[in-house]
Amino acid sequence: MTNLKGICVPICTPFTDSGTLDEGALAANIDSLISKGIPIIAVNGGTGEFPFLSEPEKRKIAEIAAKRINGRAKLIVQTSAIRTEDAIENSKHAESVGADALLILPPYFEGPGEAGVHWHYDKIAKAVKTPLMVYNIPFYTQFDITPDVFSRLSDIPTVAYIKDSTANFMRIEQLNRIGAKVFCGCDYLNFSAMASGAAGVFTGSGNVVPELIVRLEQLINSGKINEARKLWKRIQPISLLLWTLPFNPVAKAGSALTGRPAGVCRKPVLSLSASEMQLVKEAVEASREN
Repeated sequence: MTNLKGICVPICTPFTDSGTLDEGALAANIDSLISKGIPIIAVNGGTGEFPFLSEPEKRKIAEIAAKRINGRAKLIVQTSAIRTEDAIENSKHAESVGADALLILPPYFEGPGEAGVHWHYDKIAKAVKTPLMVYNIPFYTQFDITPDVFSRLSDIPTVAYIKDSTANFMRIEQLNRIGAKVFCGCDYLNFSAMASGAAGVFTGSGNVVPELIVRLEQLINSGKINEARKLWKRIQPISLLLWTLPFNPVAKAGSALTGRPAGVCRKPVLSLSASEMQLVKEAVEASREN
C-alpha cells in the first residue's frame, strides 16, 4: 500500500470560455504543480467543482490526470456518491486508471447513521483494492466522522487515511493522538497541521503558491520554525481569503494570477466582484518577496 504523506493540492478544474472542460489547461496545470515540487494531486474534489461536473467529465479528468502524472506524483481521486452502488462504480474506474487513493464522503443529504456509514465504506472497500481516504466535512454532509468513529472505520482493512475539513485544530490533534494518518483540509491551519506531525495537508492555496507551501513544509520538517513562521505570514493572506470569500472563485483567480489559468467557475457559482478580485490580487502580492 502506498504511504501518502505531505502536500496534496486539490487541483482546480479548468474550463474554456464556452464552459467545456479545458483538457490542455488541466494537463499544463498538473505539469506546473509537479514542477513546483507538489507530491500529491487530487482531482474531482470540492476545489475541482465536483458537484457541477457530469460523471463522464469526472472520469475524463481522472484519466487525463493519471496519464499526465505518469508516476511523477501521487494521484487521489474523489469518488463519492450518495448511492453506494454509484460510489463503487466511480471507485472502480479511478482504480482502473491508477489512482493511489480514493477520497470518499459518507452518504449525504438525509444520509445514514454510523452503522450505515460503516456499511457504505465496507462495501466500497470490498469492491476495490485501492486505499480509501475518509472525507470528513460535516458542515456539508451532516455526519461527523469523529476520532472514535474513524477508529471503528479503520477496522475496514483498506481505510487508510482521513481528510478532516472541520477547521478545528483540536480535531487534528485528536486524530494524531490515535495514530490516524490525517490530512488537514483547512488552509488556514496548514502551518499548525504540518508542525503537529499530521500526515499531510489538502491545500487549495497550493493552486496559488505551490512552491511556498513546499518550502514551508521543508522548513518545518527541518526544525527551522522561525523561518517557517516568516514564510507563513506571506502565505496566510491567500489561505484566509479562501475561507472568507467564495472558495473556488478565489482558488481559480489566484491560480490564474500565478500562471495556471483555469477559467471561471461553473454557474451558479459566480465570478468574484471587482472588490473581491482586488483582495485576491493583494493576497498574491503579499506572498511575493519584498
